Amino acid sequence: MLALSLVGSDVQAQGGGGGGGRGMGGARMMEMMMQGITLTEAQKAKFDSITAKYQKEMPQMTPGTPPSPEDRQKRMELMQKQQADIKALLNDEQKATFEKNLANMPGRRPGA
Repeated sequence: MLALSLVGSDVQAQGGGGGGGRGMGGARMMEMMMQGITLTEAQKAKFDSITAKYQKEMPQMTPGTPPSPEDRQKRMELMQKQQADIKALLNDEQKATFEKNLANMPGRRPGA
């Protein structure tokens, strides 16, 4: 089994799965979602594939320039799909931790 610290460094090296909200980068957001979750080698390979796929699909952002409403909407939709794909590769215990992490993320609204 691999520790999250390895997953987090891989996510950062890949540039993450896309941007988060309110100045939170995609890599940092992914790190927070995966905190406390240890992936098997097989899960890690799938996780890396998922993050790479969505990174390629994310609209590019220019630092200091707010994204267009269309780009913001596309990013939100892709982030939700990415989270669903990641959650699908987790076992029940990992899913519970993932859900808890999502609920505790800064800026999350209850029921969001």
